[in-house]
Amino acid sequence: MELKVIARMKNDFTSKFAIPRQSGLVEGNIGKIVFEKEYSTPEAVRGLEGFSHIWLIWGFSQSSKQRWSATVRPPRLGGNKRIGVFATRSPYRPNALGLSCVRLVCIEKGALIVDGADLMDNTPIYDIKPYLSFTDCRPDASDGFANEVFKNNLTVKTDEKLLKILPFDKQKTLIKILEQNPIPAYHNDKNRIYGFKFWDTEVKFSVQDNILTLLDIKKIT
Repeated sequence: MELKVIARMKNDFTSKFAIPRQSGLVEGNIGKIVFEKEYSTPEAVRGLEGFSHIWLIWGFSQSSKQRWSATVRPPRLGGNKRIGVFATRSPYRPNALGLSCVRLVCIEKGALIVDGADLMDNTPIYDIKPYLSFTDCRPDASDGFANEVFKNNLTVKTDEKLLKILPFDKQKTLIKILEQNPIPAYHNDKNRIYGFKFWDTEVKFSVQDNILTLLDIKKIT
């Protein structure tokens, strides 16, 4: 079966670092799904406005490995424990496909405005399906080894003067991203300074114990 790119994500993440690790974790993380010319027709999304959430099937286009592995080392588990690839959402799979559930904010000039995506800017999207609460929601589901992974957020220390370089809505989004702890669990260098691109700025921070300190935000020229 040939997969066709039907759309691409447009958002503030131009590098992989600090992208939310799962969809829905960072509310206010707004992105735009722009359809390829062949699929950019109002008829293709007719009726979609009635749904609050949608599923995205997309490609890990920036994965560096070309071969899949039966086991992987999830960074959130410290990078040392091996888990079966089909028990994870690792990009290093036989078919490098991702699955995300995002909130559909609105349909604007044929593009889809969404909230809570965990995709990098320009990520290819292969399909879009409506989320159906009566069948897709499983309140009694168990989360396996991932149950404890996303419970402990960091405390973020920052100077309000640094944040003012960002629009107010992006300030809130950045703080939520940092609270999720962007660095791999196996990094324990308290003196290390991390950086990533967000919107049109470069963000720098450090982490010690459970406290993340925002060090600098500069415009990218």
